Amino acid sequence: MVIVFVWPWNPLMEALFISTGVVALAEIGDKTQLLAFILAARFKKPVPIIAGILVATLANHGLAGALGAWITSVVSPDVMRWVLGGSFIGMAIWTLIPDKIEEEETQVAKHLGVFGATLVTFFLAEMGDKTQIATVALAAHYGAPLMVIAGTTLGMLLADVPAVFVGNKFAARIPMKLVHAIAAGIFAVMGLLTIFQVDKLFQ
Repeated sequence: MVIVFVWPWNPLMEALFISTGVVALAEIGDKTQLLAFILAARFKKPVPIIAGILVATLANHGLAGALGAWITSVVSPDVMRWVLGGSFIGMAIWTLIPDKIEEEETQVAKHLGVFGATLVTFFLAEMGDKTQIATVALAAHYGAPLMVIAGTTLGMLLADVPAVFVGNKFAARIPMKLVHAIAAGIFAVMGLLTIFQVDKLFQ
């Protein structure tokens, strides 16, 4: 007798996997990934850099997830549908625009040690960045901020940890335009599905 265990697919798992995937794709070539390249080249200490990225992302995306959850509590569902749909479509366009890292962002915390410098610069660079805005929108869309924060943080690490270890050689091998086009496509589809409430057609 063979017992087959089927993993139950539910909205929480969808929130986790979609958040991980879209942020990992959006982070490729993003200014925070470029910052990871610079910090790795400057300090050559991957462990404290990765720890700094993790803590900074959890703090930053934690705030974004809380904002997304708050928005759902104060905005009516009909208004929320249009706001989220427009936000996802805006994210699709933004993802296609190349990013650059300003030198000032790499200098702001150079006296704090490797972990401190990474923590502060990543937190500041992520403020208002596309992956932070995506976290707000995803948390509002799914109504599951903890799963979204876990997913977006994992997505950041999936994109940034290889950058810390292999630097710019890693970036040179990635088809940036293709990756950004895929991420933009996902955001655009999510925006259209949200606006037209496609999910209700199958209920």
